Amino acid sequence: MLAPLHVVWYKRDLRVADHAPLAEAAARGPVLPLYIIEPSLLRAPDFDPCHWTFIRASLIELRARLAGLGQPLVVRVGEVVEVLERLAQAAPLAALWAHEETGSLLTYRRDRAVIRWARGRGLPFHELPQTGVVRRLRDRDRWEGQYRAHMTAPQAQPPARLTPMPGFDPGPIPEHAALGLAADVRTGAQPAGEGAAHALLNSFLRERGRGYQRAMSSPLSAAASCSRLSPHLAWGTISPRTAVQAAQARLMEARARRDGWERSLTAFLNRLRWRSHFMQKLEDEPEIETRSFIPAYDALREGFRQPFLDAWAAGQTGYPFVDACLRALMHTGWLNFRMRAMIVSFAAYQLWLPWQAFATARPCVWLDFEPGIHYPQFQMQSGTTGINTLRIYNPVKQSLDQDPDGAFIRRYLPELANVPTSFLHQPWLMPGRMQQSTGVVLGRDYPIPIVDHEAAARAAREAVWALRQGPAMQAAADAVRQKHASRRSTRSGRRPAKRADGPAQLPLLGF
Repeated sequence: MLAPLHVVWYKRDLRVADHAPLAEAAARGPVLPLYIIEPSLLRAPDFDPCHWTFIRASLIELRARLAGLGQPLVVRVGEVVEVLERLAQAAPLAALWAHEETGSLLTYRRDRAVIRWARGRGLPFHELPQTGVVRRLRDRDRWEGQYRAHMTAPQAQPPARLTPMPGFDPGPIPEHAALGLAADVRTGAQPAGEGAAHALLNSFLRERGRGYQRAMSSPLSAAASCSRLSPHLAWGTISPRTAVQAAQARLMEARARRDGWERSLTAFLNRLRWRSHFMQKLEDEPEIETRSFIPAYDALREGFRQPFLDAWAAGQTGYPFVDACLRALMHTGWLNFRMRAMIVSFAAYQLWLPWQAFATARPCVWLDFEPGIHYPQFQMQSGTTGINTLRIYNPVKQSLDQDPDGAFIRRYLPELANVPTSFLHQPWLMPGRMQQSTGVVLGRDYPIPIVDHEAAARAAREAVWALRQGPAMQAAADAVRQKHASRRSTRSGRRPAKRADGPAQLPLLGF
């Protein structure tokens, strides 16, 4: 007779190392590792074909790793409750195990449905933390200590062996077309899987990351000097705790050797901490996926211009550096943090688009999409939190600072390849005769700037600051600060102070 199974439900945790549900389930009985391909998630606006490319490759590797332990990953297609019900009818179940997930409203509602289903069957459902996010957090003042406790706790060790389940067909891991997904056109996306994640972490901590603190700002140097772990953390091919503990060990070594790595490693650890801090916001208030932290801001940009959104999403704004960044994102699914901040700033201020309109426009559904970071940081960059200083980027200054020779622009805007560097950052200044000689006629071969960026930025700043005035808005901002703002660390035992919520950039995606 088949012993009751401990089902380990894989979601955004596609690994074997430091996987607490797998370790805990295996210590109690036979394990069935299960991944469910959910049609509702595939159809969601925040899902991109590049996600399935990364997930599928990670699933193939995960299946092989689990098979090496004795039982390969089982993959099924369907909505979660339906798949679990069929499984429960086919075999006795002892418990359901999974990691906690701070996801979209869609996954939030799905998880609640799974909880109801498990209770209805009398089936224990164990959800274990993995990201440093604290479920049902009552007081933000206590978050820092709980984050540290999780990140310093011993990592969960993989089971030595899993009992084979010969009666369960592992099932196919489908290609895009079989799932009704469009082909993945982001041909420059990085390798997936647990092995690639650990290789990236090691190469970053030992080789690539020495100049991280400086090099991460420019798209010319960031691709090689950044950790590139953000997609792996988003899809769980490595745990945040593994990254934190490896970086902490390397930092201790760097301090002992005085080898010049200390500042870069400290910056990396700070970004890992901020990652969990921002995810905690969505955990505490799931509704901020669709509405602003302060709802009054939602009326500020009503009646936005659809052609502006279309031009931005296509990388056709007439500002070469903005367009190059958007097209790089469309090609690779990745962009360094400062350039992400710039394109979001440009959409929110110069184009005056509501963040809800462009947060899931195709360029912004990037490979390392993490809802708990994505939505709070889009809001912070768009000025709708009420507690952050406005950071409005000048696209021409950023172009001159970060791509002075135009190498990045020419790589992603081949239509501007023949434009002299002196005009490449502002091609609208190029005389008509030169436009003819270079073969780049504005309005025909490349767009005329969609707005006057300086005038638009000035108007946006005035509108946001005008709305912020008055006791009602200040009270609303105080409420956001109380619920979501970071606290200064303290070792004195005194209550930590609330502060503005970190750098008004997107430091956590693309790090």
